[in-house]
Amino acid sequence: MPLPDDLEPQGLLAEAKGGDNSPPLSVSELSGALKRTVESAFGFVRVRGEISGWKRHSSGHCYFTLKDESAAIDAVIWKGQAASLAFRPEDGAEVVATGKLTTYPGRSKYQIVVNRMELAGEGALMALLDKRRRALAAEGLFDDGRKRPLPFLPRVIGVVTSPTGAVIRDILHRLEDRCPTHVIVWPVPVQGDGAAAKVAAAIRGFGSLKLGGPIPRPDLLIVARGGGSIEDLWAFNEEEVVRAAAESPIPLISAVGHETDTTLIDFASDRRAPTPTAAAEMAVPVRAELAAWLGELGHRSASSLNRLSSRLAERYDLSAARWPDAANLFAPLAQRVDDAADRLPRALVQRTAHARADFAGVAPRLQRRLIDDKIDRLGDRLASLARLAALAHHDRPLQRGFVRVTDRQGRTLVHAADARAAGLVDLHFGDGTVPATIGDGAPPPSRVEPKRAKPYLGKQPGLFDTED
Repeated sequence: MPLPDDLEPQGLLAEAKGGDNSPPLSVSELSGALKRTVESAFGFVRVRGEISGWKRHSSGHCYFTLKDESAAIDAVIWKGQAASLAFRPEDGAEVVATGKLTTYPGRSKYQIVVNRMELAGEGALMALLDKRRRALAAEGLFDDGRKRPLPFLPRVIGVVTSPTGAVIRDILHRLEDRCPTHVIVWPVPVQGDGAAAKVAAAIRGFGSLKLGGPIPRPDLLIVARGGGSIEDLWAFNEEEVVRAAAESPIPLISAVGHETDTTLIDFASDRRAPTPTAAAEMAVPVRAELAAWLGELGHRSASSLNRLSSRLAERYDLSAARWPDAANLFAPLAQRVDDAADRLPRALVQRTAHARADFAGVAPRLQRRLIDDKIDRLGDRLASLARLAALAHHDRPLQRGFVRVTDRQGRTLVHAADARAAGLVDLHFGDGTVPATIGDGAPPPSRVEPKRAKPYLGKQPGLFDTED
């Protein structure tokens, strides 16, 4: 009797035994057999569990784990199915996933390929909503300090809503009744796949419009939708819509659902309206009421001006009554002017007489002194001119050894060529003149001129000087 395999001694080489008709399988063959067995036995499954480790890969595929209190199973959603999910999955959400079970031979594990996934009942939906609300509130997106006042009378209003529903008609009619204004509608789907992304894109699109551009930038935004279930309104609970509303540079009114409906965009907006119609009422004042209010302000302003004018007139009359009479007020001054006018001619005559007497006393002394001063100044100037003339006289350098050459006509020669041309010249020294001949060496005729007197360099006598 053969021994069992686990009791037989192990050999060095694997050997085929008698009656053994099952050759060994490769790892790939075994993995493939397991994969076919699992997929055929679990081709359609629905699993309820909590999402953990949610991750969206750059390829678009999503990987996560479904778990409960005692077990866990890996799950994957391919890119095509992930884009059609009605909500954005996140950790902690309880869901029901539908798909098939398969294996991943590369890691020897099994996983569920999810084709469809919904939240596990309204309770799970509310739990996810509350968790998301608390997370966004912790970031400060719902703080009252972020909320801005609405413009009193917006020139342009942007509306983000469905273009075919009753909501846009209600808003337009209400605006027309109260105060007609320019409205720009950005059409979006308000529920279903991709609604949240399009609503967020519309809010950001309005905010990116340039002032003065071809499309006027709104002064106020209204995001509106009619009533519905929590599933119908879920797009306005998505994080991307909430963040777009909180980041909007334009004041925003949320009007989603009926009065009892609450979505996360209501917390992030600057003002929440219970209905779309109420949002239109918040957006603009009643034109008739505004005209009446302006008329009342005008009437009150006119009344205030009349009362002020009356009070000022009364105060003027009271002040004028206490003022003294003008004739009595200026009479002393007029009398003083008359008295001064009478005294002024006599004072001028007396002052002129005194001045004439004073001038007569000093005139002789003043005239003699002026004449002497003028003579002295003229004498000093004449002496200076005489000294300057003596210094500039052409014979003055002759006293220091220089010679002045002239022709026989007395013209001074300053160039050698002129002296050679003249032939006969006179050499003027400080003490006399010597004739000379230029060029032939013949003795010149003797001519002695009388000695010239030296110029007088002393002070010239003045016109009025007298001999002692």
